Amino acid sequence: MPTKTGATSKWYQQFWPWFLIALPSAVVIASIITIIIAITHGDNLVRDDYYKDGLAINRYLKQDETARQMQLSAAGKLSQDYIEITLRGVSLPPYPHLVLHWQHPTNETLDIKSVLLRDGDNHYRGQLSHNPEGRWYITLTPFDTSDDINWRLKTEFNTDLSQHFIIDSQHPYSETP
Repeated sequence: MPTKTGATSKWYQQFWPWFLIALPSAVVIASIITIIIAITHGDNLVRDDYYKDGLAINRYLKQDETARQMQLSAAGKLSQDYIEITLRGVSLPPYPHLVLHWQHPTNETLDIKSVLLRDGDNHYRGQLSHNPEGRWYITLTPFDTSDDINWRLKTEFNTDLSQHFIIDSQHPYSETP
């Protein structure tokens, strides 16, 4: 009759069962941590209602076309706490105010809205709450948009490269010098 020379230990005292249990357990724990991080640190959307924005595209296209027909362009200078803009175009009415929207590409909380007051012949000036730094999308529109003549000028502007910008309706979204 054969005799046992080595005593076998119980399964929970062995290394390999615990090793095989630890691998899926580690994956479950890592998944739970990943879900918690994703929920608490989710990306903020700059625009959260794309359907509504899609319906407004015709209005934006009409504003761009009106700016092209009026041959609008604007030259701007950014200073420490103010902005100066000179507006040029054909049949340009004397707007008492203009609005300059500064849209940050990734963080909506940094967006700025500057109201520019007329400071001479087609020359406008406005205060800035803080000096914008880096890359921005800027949009210039009349203050009173209820008029029949409603236009907009848009461009990208990088304050790291220059303190001057040009917005041209004939060449929208061109990089500013």
